[in-house]
Amino acid sequence: MFLRTFVAGVVLAATSAGVSAQEKVINLYSARHYQTDEALYGNFTKATGIKINRVDADDAGILARLKSEGAASPADVILLVDAARLWRGENDGLFQPVKSGVLEARIPANLRGKDDGHGSQWFGFSTRARVIVYNKQNVKPEDVDTYESLADPRNKGKLCTRSGAHPYNVSLFGALYEHVGEAKTEAILKGMVANMARSPVGGDTDQIKAVASGECGVAISNSYYVARLMKSTKPEDIAVVSKFGVVWPNQKTFGAHVNIAGAGVAKNAPHKADAVKFLEYLASDDAQRYFAEGNNEWPAVKSVKTGNAALDTLGPFKAEVIDVAATGRNQQKVLQMLDRVGYK
Repeated sequence: MFLRTFVAGVVLAATSAGVSAQEKVINLYSARHYQTDEALYGNFTKATGIKINRVDADDAGILARLKSEGAASPADVILLVDAARLWRGENDGLFQPVKSGVLEARIPANLRGKDDGHGSQWFGFSTRARVIVYNKQNVKPEDVDTYESLADPRNKGKLCTRSGAHPYNVSLFGALYEHVGEAKTEAILKGMVANMARSPVGGDTDQIKAVASGECGVAISNSYYVARLMKSTKPEDIAVVSKFGVVWPNQKTFGAHVNIAGAGVAKNAPHKADAVKFLEYLASDDAQRYFAEGNNEWPAVKSVKTGNAALDTLGPFKAEVIDVAATGRNQQKVLQMLDRVGYK
């Protein structure tokens, strides 16, 4: 059987038996596409001697590939960037439980997958918030300080978002469902559609730039896109940053929505022991700091302090406290709502 892997951006082909006979490896199926992660993985290999063969795809592509490969899958570790997709993989039986004192001590219980007494199915290793970005000239921050306010008629014609069905938004709306219930969530989505300045298009950075240009008054974005622009030294990015403000949503109620990047050991992992070592490495202080400094995410391990000035500038905030798997459980209902209200 041939295993196609990506190592440092190069596609390789090798028999899995031949590789394992020569050196220790784990096969990582990863939805993280950040160049800064190369050093993260390289440091693991230096520390352990375990080589990482990486297969890159988006969350949906990885889940589909794992299901098609079945018991013959060479995957050892599955790394995804959305709580709802982690939940989906768990429910599709793609993970196996991991019992690790290191992981249980360092990763908060609400950032772990289901545990039936034999260990958790997956673990969250970094977090980011879904923040509200507004045009400082045209919008008052107090008018957009909650997710619910984005549906308020006073913000008609001001809202821009990426596709409602994008995983980042589905997870946000799934969390809203958990906080405020079905009827209110659908009313919020309907109001957001009525307030759109344009049809949903592009990614989060596009929404931020549209706010800065005045095409939109307010938008939703993952926090690391904001931090990335704040750290940029490009004149055009500096100009964009000068024109928008950031609101931490729902600070007087349930807190800002937080999503995760997380990983688990694949159900049929051929190298389980080394896969667990990799998960434990991701929970180490050094790796946790790398998530923060390399991609502007917050460490899942609360004791780890970051050296990221952009994150520090954004300041402290109240985050929601829910079982992140709830966003997955609510996913199908949210998608039906989006269809009913016409949120493209």
